[in-house]
Amino acid sequence: MELHVTTVTKPISFVVQLQNVRWNSWNHFACNINEQTIRQIADAMVDTGLAKLGYEYINIDDCWAAYNRDSQGNLEPKPSTFPSGMKALSDYVHGKGLKLGIYSDAGSRTCSQQMPGSLGHEEQDAKTFASWGIDYLKYDNCNYQGLSPQSRYITMSRALLNSGRNIFFSICEWGVGNPATWASGLGNSWRTAGDIKDNWGSMTSNADSNDYWAKYAGPGGWNDPDMLEVGNGGMTTEEYRSHFSIWALAKAPLLTGCDIGSMSKDTKDILSNQNVIAVNQDELGVQGHKVQKNGDQEVWAGPLSGGRVAVVLWNRGPTQASITASWSSIGLSTSAAVNAHDLWTGEVTSSVQGELKATVETHACEMYVLTPK
Repeated sequence: MELHVTTVTKPISFVVQLQNVRWNSWNHFACNINEQTIRQIADAMVDTGLAKLGYEYINIDDCWAAYNRDSQGNLEPKPSTFPSGMKALSDYVHGKGLKLGIYSDAGSRTCSQQMPGSLGHEEQDAKTFASWGIDYLKYDNCNYQGLSPQSRYITMSRALLNSGRNIFFSICEWGVGNPATWASGLGNSWRTAGDIKDNWGSMTSNADSNDYWAKYAGPGGWNDPDMLEVGNGGMTTEEYRSHFSIWALAKAPLLTGCDIGSMSKDTKDILSNQNVIAVNQDELGVQGHKVQKNGDQEVWAGPLSGGRVAVVLWNRGPTQASITASWSSIGLSTSAAVNAHDLWTGEVTSSVQGELKATVETHACEMYVLTPK
């Protein structure tokens, strides 16, 4: 039997119209987190200049809480790893001009099994998070006791709205119940795929899964193919550049997950490319998508504000290849002349007409913004 759930209309205070760029602890640190690590990441976010580029959320993932709730049924930080408490940590992060995110689960326990979930405690936990000054909640989908995702996520959505604080709500349902079709009234983003792994096959699979739901995304509600693996070591620099480019074009949450305090120059160069970030943050808010495919050679494109178009020529094959994007496939008039700005080299080619063509290395991409003349 299909369950029909009436969605919540989000008041303006709950809506984040454009994307934010963020950091999350899971991909690099998993359960090996503590308050000192989070403080160091906040420091590094400022010291590296990433904060000035919009990386404003420091998000704590699973394993931060004590194994059981306290005598009043409240979640409490694990004393051995967060001895100062979450309010003190929130104050520290806010003092850096940043925001603090936290994690819970729409089930009886979280995915790690190391801390309680929020099922049945939604109002209580939302008020706790608000009292700590939390700005973001990632809400996972483990141990859900056979209850539908819609019913569980709508309960936390309402609880956050009643918490008295504007908290970004990230619905981490893994895409199994097609949340793109029902989550826009409940949260700010929703997962469209399972957990990403730090390898080429996983990254490309999540990109494809996310692309299927492109029409459901827009300002205030975004498809989420999972966090970025850039800098974690499992892919080449070109593969990471492709990863970042496709996520940016797709208006996906740019949630970096490496140790930014020790990142390489190549990693920093990718994460700090202002022109690529600007595509992700564009005020039009339309998700770019796959528009051409010829074997392993693909063209992804999407409209930007001011009549511009973002284009990615992506070579997913094992050898170098020539890729051509025709004007008709990317939404330009066949007679249009454009200036083509290469977002990775900075070069601008003037008066390009009819098509855009480039030789692309294996597992690499070329990314452009085309501006009609």
